[in-house]
This record gives sequence, C-alpha cells and structure tokens, in this order.
Amino acid sequence: MKNPAVRVLVVDDSAFVRKVLRQVLGANAAIEVVDTAMDGLDALEKIERYKPDVVTLDLVMPNLDGIGVLASLPREGAPRVVVVSNSEADSELGVKALQQGAVDLVEKPTSLATDRLFELSDELVRKVLAAAEARVHRGGPRPQPPPLAGAIPALPRARLVVIGTSTGGPQALTRLFAAMPGDFPVPIVVALHIPAGYTESLSRRLNDASALSVVEASDDLQLRPGLAVIARGGAHLEVRRHRDRASVRFAEASRASLYCPSVDLLFSSAAAELGAGVLGVVLTGMGDDGLEGSRAIHKAGGRILTEAESSCVVHGMPRRVLEAGLAAAEAPIDEMAAAIVRHL
Repeated sequence: MKNPAVRVLVVDDSAFVRKVLRQVLGANAAIEVVDTAMDGLDALEKIERYKPDVVTLDLVMPNLDGIGVLASLPREGAPRVVVVSNSEADSELGVKALQQGAVDLVEKPTSLATDRLFELSDELVRKVLAAAEARVHRGGPRPQPPPLAGAIPALPRARLVVIGTSTGGPQALTRLFAAMPGDFPVPIVVALHIPAGYTESLSRRLNDASALSVVEASDDLQLRPGLAVIARGGAHLEVRRHRDRASVRFAEASRASLYCPSVDLLFSSAAAELGAGVLGVVLTGMGDDGLEGSRAIHKAGGRILTEAESSCVVHGMPRRVLEAGLAAAEAPIDEMAAAIVRHL
C-alpha cells in the first residue's frame, strides 16, 4: 500500500519565497503542500486548520516570528519543523530554533533569485521527508550533573571524548552539556552536521548554558580538561597529538564525504592519535556518518556509547553503530552525561 503524502505548510513573509518553495516541494510526489502562511499568526491558524506533518518555517516575520511559532506549538501532536533561514542575518535565531525543537535547518540564500532558491530543492525535500519521520522532544526537566566523587579514578583511562551527531543534535547537545560537571576531567570534541555560519552562535549558547567551556574550533587549538570544541560548520576537523598534548586542526577529507564536518574523520583521527584513550559518543542523527569512525575507535581499544532510540529525534546514526555491535552501552540523552562519566 502506498504511503500517504507528507503534508507540508510553507511559512515565509516573502510571497516570492512562498511561491518557489511551494513549487519545489510540490514537485515531489511524496509531498503535498497543504497551504502557505505569511507570518507566525497566520501559521498557527493554518497549523490548527490543516494539521500538517511538517512546517517549513521562516524566522524573521512580522506579527509573530518563527521562535514565537515554536514556543506556541503544543508539547504533543505538533508538526515537525524545518527552519529555512538566512545564516548571516538569522544565525542566532536559527540556533535558538534548533535548541527549542526544530528538527533541521536549510540555509536560505541571501539573494532571492529564482535559480538560487531552486538550488535548495534537493536538500529541502530530503530534510522535509526525514523530518516527517522524526520524533519531537520539547522541553522537560533538565538532568542534574552526575557526581564525580568516586566515579572517576585519579588517572582516567579515557583521555578524550568525541561526539558525533546530526538531525536533532543542537537540542541533544544542549541537554547533554547542561548536565556535564564543570570539572569534567578530559576534553570533548564534537562534529555536528550543520550549515556553515551557525556553529559560532551555537558554541556561545552552549557555553552560556553549561558549566563546561564551549568554543567553536580554531586551527591548532590546544585541548584541555573541561573544554568542549564544536567543529566549524562546513569544515572537517581532526585530532592531532604532539608528545603529551592534543589539539584539533582543520583538515581535508581523505575521501569524498557527504557530511562536513565528518564524524568518521574526527573519530578516526582521534583513534589514530590516542588509541584506547578515546570514548566516542554517537547521538541522534540521520544516516551512517560515525559508523566507520566508531569501528576505528573500537579497533584501537576505545569505547562507544550511543543515544537510546527513546530520546533520539532520528535514530539512524546510533542504530547503525548498535547494529554493527560496536556500542559498549546506550542511554537516553538525559542519562548520557552520567553514562559518559561512568565509562571514563
């Protein structure tokens, strides 16, 4: 039996953008655009009327902006949201939307020429169809930082935690980092699939919400305990060691990679440099990036933790690692900080 089409509401204050996005999405047989909305208030009315599966959401709009729309959605039964945003103008808002439950983000070109908007078609369709299958997690109590006393030996076996994530990643990282103790004994490096231009804002917001020191990656940045480094959107990152000191540097992918930054590249480089001293963590995400990197960590004697399906927006990346028999344990996101501490 043929699956019903994914019902989509397009929300944008530009009539031109609404027209193009409706045409782009409507050209796919798996999608039905039920209507368009010109601002946030119009969007909420049409969400109630049409009950769409997915909403493509502009962020800067009159009357009620995209963040206001997200805040007004119910905790249960709400449509999944894919933000269509301009990174230069809306990067802070885009990150906030992702942290507040938007499933994914598509970068809108600064030039609204028709050909530039049509260039987004493949990415937009792919993310809308993926969002239709995603879970939505909104709010809920924040976990408390796990106690360190007695949980970690004076000389922990793990010397580095590497994290890979994609769809739903900003929200998962927000919850994970909020639960991390400030005296976390090893550095953390994160590869997240997100467009260029958003990781500086994300790092700043994570830093403000966490006892960790969270920064966007820079070339040859030295790693230290309690420092969490977020790979820059659109740039591969790898770990390098010189004597007893580890650092990160920007890198060229060793092979064609669908994702940039690549979780596989980050994990594999960490395994090559630090061997059994690496603890890998695979959080929510679409696809299989991180599978080969997890193999490298496992082969080098390190360990892998995966996020449980119950808290994932998309269980694709963790599922592939689990099915390959590479995970030492799994945990829902609100228990992941404690799981990481235990496995150090």
